[in-house]
Amino acid sequence: VQLQAYGGGMVQAGGSLRLSCTASGNTRSIYFVGWFRQAPGKEREYVAHIHWSGGYTHYGDSVKGRFIISRDNVKNSVTLQMDSLDVGDTAVYYCAARPTSGQPMSARLYNYWGEGTLVTVSS
Repeated sequence: VQLQAYGGGMVQAGGSLRLSCTASGNTRSIYFVGWFRQAPGKEREYVAHIHWSGGYTHYGDSVKGRFIISRDNVKNSVTLQMDSLDVGDTAVYYCAARPTSGQPMSARLYNYWGEGTLVTVSS
């Protein structure tokens, strides 16, 4: 499975951005697709994930109520709509996929990673 993430950029606090992640290859093997982020000097943080087939979603506490993850199985893509952004959301965002269930918030259990896309929120 190959993943490509795009859509990052710079936005003022309170604004919105939409990130997309397109999967190719053996997409039928995907169980979860997750978004993670990593700010300078910090560990990689779980943002959200979605079940590839069933659509079940879950969010990290820091983004709950502001971000929405969705998927388009026809286009093999997952979107992260980010609203009410604040400076604390500044990070490199990564999409990741895995073929197995269990512990979806654990980055180390994801097998496939896209290149990160930078999101910068200015005050």
